[in-house]
Formats: sequence, structure tokens, C-alpha cells
Amino acid sequence: MTEASTPQTSIKKILPLILATAIFMQMLDSTILNTSLPSIAKDLHESPLNMQNAIISYVLTLAVFMPASGFLADRFGTKKVFIFSLVLFSLGSLFCSLSQNLTHLVISRVIQGVGGSLMTPVGKLALIKTFDKSELLKAMNFAIIPALIGPVLGPLVGGYMVDYLSWHWIFLINIPIGVLGILLGIKFMPNYKSDDVDFDLKGFLIFAAASLLLSVSLELFGDMQNITPVLLVFIMGFLFLYYYYKHAKREGNPIFPLNLFQVRTFRVGIVGNLATRLGISSVPLLLPLMIQIAYKQSAVTSGWIIAPMALTAIFGKSSVIKILDKYGYRQTLMINTFIIGTLICLLAIPDIHTSLYWFIPIIAVLGFFNSIQFTSMNTISIADLRNFQTSSGNSLISVNQQLAIGFGIAFGLIVLKLFENTDLINGEIHNAFRFTFLTVGILTILSGFVFRRLHISDGKNMKSKED
Repeated sequence: MTEASTPQTSIKKILPLILATAIFMQMLDSTILNTSLPSIAKDLHESPLNMQNAIISYVLTLAVFMPASGFLADRFGTKKVFIFSLVLFSLGSLFCSLSQNLTHLVISRVIQGVGGSLMTPVGKLALIKTFDKSELLKAMNFAIIPALIGPVLGPLVGGYMVDYLSWHWIFLINIPIGVLGILLGIKFMPNYKSDDVDFDLKGFLIFAAASLLLSVSLELFGDMQNITPVLLVFIMGFLFLYYYYKHAKREGNPIFPLNLFQVRTFRVGIVGNLATRLGISSVPLLLPLMIQIAYKQSAVTSGWIIAPMALTAIFGKSSVIKILDKYGYRQTLMINTFIIGTLICLLAIPDIHTSLYWFIPIIAVLGFFNSIQFTSMNTISIADLRNFQTSSGNSLISVNQQLAIGFGIAFGLIVLKLFENTDLINGEIHNAFRFTFLTVGILTILSGFVFRRLHISDGKNMKSKED
């Protein structure tokens, strides 16, 4: 293992900021696109509800290429791979801004996705290898802030850009942020490498195929005219997962070792991430769409409605360490998930004649509890991993997280389209959104029971040192 010559104290101060820059750029990009979909759809002569390809293609690419992030970091070094990923992401952003049709946009999003698939997991890997576990909660807590502020600032910035400039600027804004990340990475990113590197190409291809098939099947579920091919794709995805399981049992050094799942906290963290993010991930897409499509408001208005989430996310960040130290991971994650699901259900209460200001307190409180949820889930997943499991475990956590986001987006749109085609909504598109929030919220509440598998003492080794 090698490390940059920069003093360790400087690295520890700047490294969380470097990861925060990468996460911020990635989250800002995703959420700006959510708010701007109606404007982009109009310019590209597409329906807003058919624009999910521009979102899901990016998430799919992340899920397919993230499994290779751990190997590439071990082989070429965290510094080189991280800087390369930022360059690729910035170039993809430029190509997105130059897109002339939906196909061009999807291809450009795939290029962005390849960069994004390396950017965040490699940055997180450097963070995990730099900090002791007793310091890691505070470092991760700082780096995760952009994951909370990005989804809030994105709709607001995107709204102003769409209304007063053009949708092309929502991608161009990534370039200066990317340059900042590159400059910081060159100076402060440690270059951790491993001399013993063996890439499981067959396992990578099998797992990538499984991720791709499962994600595509969820996207296709939105078109219920012919369910048979969709179910076949879905079943094939699970067959490839089983094929990977058999392969990993035989392979001496699989890309994702099965012994990762013998670590209970890792196993619960993976399942909990996947289950709870189904609901959490759909809200940043559904709420701006509802405000613009059902309430006929501008992108700027939808951005301001969601904006309070940023302030409360910061309060959540400052509280999460004290909450975890007092109540532990098990109780915190269970109760927190129940609260988030209830808040999502509350979004279904206002009818089309209710003031939009009704949403603001719900969104504000949701930002606080989302902050606690993300930090808690990310840290408990790695709490008991050993050093030799760090690279593969971190990659699988990142893959799982992106798949969960993609599933959440696809699931929200599927439920919305299903209700849109029923008699329950009485011809009012707003009612379709209300039923969707109710459905997603109830499922989020139920997902909280996943964390019952945690023990009261789990995560004690993550307890932060006293300042």
C-alpha cells in the first residue's frame, strides 16, 4: 500500500471535502435533471413521463460499472482513478448540454455514469482507509452533507436555470465543480494501491448482467401492455444473480466474496439500504413533477418548496452522532424509517385546492430525518468489515445504493402510471400522485422492520472519540 507524500494531517482535513465535492456534483446533477425534465422534454419533443430513460440510463451505468471500482483503485491507485473519473464525468456533462435529442442525452448520461461509477466509491474507499473506525463516523458525516443538500439545491438552481436561462446550463454547472475536485484531488488525494490484484472478469460480467436485467425489467414494468417479456427479463436477472452465487462459491477471489454476507451488520445494511431507499429516492422526482404538472407551477416554485430540506439536513448532520451514541443504530434506524415513511404518506393529504405551502413543513422535517438515515445506514454497513474486505465491501455498498436509487425512481414512476390509468383518480392527475405517495410511504414504514436484525450493541466500534 502506498500513500501520497502530503502530510497525513492535511489529508485528513481535506479528504472529506474532496469526497463531498464529488458527491455534491453527482447529487446536484441528478436532482437538477429531475426538476428540469418537463422543460427538456418540451425542447426534445418528448412526454415528461417518458423522460425516465435520461435518469435511469445514468443509474444503470453506475450499477453496471461500480463493481469494478474496487479493483481499479487497487490496481491503479485511488488518486489516479478518482481524478480520471472526475474528468470523465465533466466531459459527459458537456456532451449532455450539447444533446439534440433524447438518444444523444441518454448516451451522454452513460458517459457521465461511467465517471460517476468510480468517483464516489473510490473517494469513499480512500476515506475508509485513511481514518480509524472511531474517527470515520465524523468524517463520513461531513462528506455525506452534499448528498442531502444536493437534492434540495438541485431543484432550486435547476428551476432558475430553466426559467431564466436554458436547460443546457444544468449540465454546464458541473464543469467548474469538477475542476475544483480535480485540483484538490491532485494535491491531497492519497494514492492507496494493492500489490496483490486479481480481477474476477467473469464474476464482474455476470453481476453486471444481473444488475442490468433487473433494472431494465423495473423500467419496463411501466408499460403494462405486454407483461410477459418484462417478467422474462426480471426472472433472467435473478437467474444471473444465482449464477453469480454459484460462481463466487467456486472462484478463489470473486469480485464480491460471499464472506461479506457473513458479517451481519453488512448484511442488514445492504438490505436496509435497498428497502428504505425505494421510498426515499422516489420523492425528489415525484414532488417536483407533481408541482409542475398537477399544480401548473414553475420549476422555480417547485425548487423553493423543496429548499427548506437543505437547512434541516444540516441540523440532522449535527445531531446524528449524539443520537446514535444515545440510542444506538438499531433503535435509531427503525424509528427513523417509520418517521420518514409517515412523512411521505402526509404528502398525499393536500388536494389540488390546498395551498402549496402545506408541503413546506413536511419537506423540512423530512430533510432532518433523511440526514440521520443516510449517515446511519452508510456507517453501520462498514462497521464490522475487516481490512481485506474493505475494497469489495465498499464497492458492493455503492452498487447496492445506486441500484436502490434506480429502483426507487422506477418504482415511483410505475406506481404513478398505474394509478394514472385507473378510475380511482377521477380524471385528476393530482390524485394519481397522492395515491403514489401513500403507497410509497406505507412501503417505507414496513421497510423499517429490516433493522430489527441489528443488535443493541451493533456499531459500538464506530462511536466517535471525544474532541
